[in-house]
Amino acid sequence: QVQLVQSGGGQVQAGGSLKLSCAASGRILGAYAVGWFRQAPGKEREFVTTINWDGSNTYYADSVKGRFTISRENARYTVYLQMNSLKPEDTATYYCAATQADYCSAYGCTLENDYAYWGRGTQVTVSS
Repeated sequence: QVQLVQSGGGQVQAGGSLKLSCAASGRILGAYAVGWFRQAPGKEREFVTTINWDGSNTYYADSVKGRFTISRENARYTVYLQMNSLKPEDTATYYCAATQADYCSAYGCTLENDYAYWGRGTQVTVSS
């Protein structure tokens, strides 16, 4: 069983930066793909970015491409989401998720249903 513990987040002005972390308890994350999703008030949860097991493959939603960077340190069982040039529309609860499915592990995955394990979410608020 993988438990994902999220940290980071908070409130920042537009144009600022934040870094989110997603750490796996039990020291197992190396073979898992990890994705970040977000849910704004009154909206459905949406895909943000994903990274495969060794970090060699990443994919971003168009809305964050060029501003957000996903990375991982398997030795620390942690995945990061660096968010730069934040906009008010980035305001949401951010969730990390992990899966050991073979295809996702190799390439990363963009669909919520692909992920078996989820963090509890962390709030990011960007003020204008």
